[in-house]
Amino acid sequence: MFRSRSKEEKAPTAPVTADLSKQPRDPEAPKGRPTPKRSEAQGQRRRANSGAPANRKEAMRRQRETRRADLARQREALASGDERYLPARDKGPVRRFVRDFVDSRFHIAEWFLPLAVVILVLSILQNARMQNIALLLWMGVIVLIVVDSIGLTVRLKKQLKQRFPDEPKRGAVAYGLMRTLQMRRLRLPKPKVKRGERP
Repeated sequence: MFRSRSKEEKAPTAPVTADLSKQPRDPEAPKGRPTPKRSEAQGQRRRANSGAPANRKEAMRRQRETRRADLARQREALASGDERYLPARDKGPVRRFVRDFVDSRFHIAEWFLPLAVVILVLSILQNARMQNIALLLWMGVIVLIVVDSIGLTVRLKKQLKQRFPDEPKRGAVAYGLMRTLQMRRLRLPKPKVKRGERP
């Protein structure tokens, strides 16, 4: 009664199940196979979806690698000017024109950091005359930068309105002003025009 069936008794069941699998199965009829354990089913799903990471640690590792590759591509694009991989803030014809417009001119603001260091050194000296000179220099630099920035804003807005009447220009002028604060050889993306060239 409880003994296992012999090989002869097991043999005929295989072709019968094969024949049954070809016919539509009654929903209430037994499946003919055991239900897989949850861990087995999940393993099969993972193997089927081989692109998905095996666990959370693997997913994080892949994400880090992808981010690192994207950043490397962006750095190369910033050096070469390749539009496809530039960050979103540098993409598009409007931003390219603003960069060229700024790079084609000399701006007082690009010497702000070196001048600030000189003024700071002069103000540290224990000489009242040097400190007065430093204060006057500081005020002069600030006034020159403000005047230069106002002039750049007016000219740039006019050029953008003429060249890109239908393109969105939001933030373009601020982008140009921020670029003037960087020294020319440290600017990214790298300047593509020489000083005096028309963009």
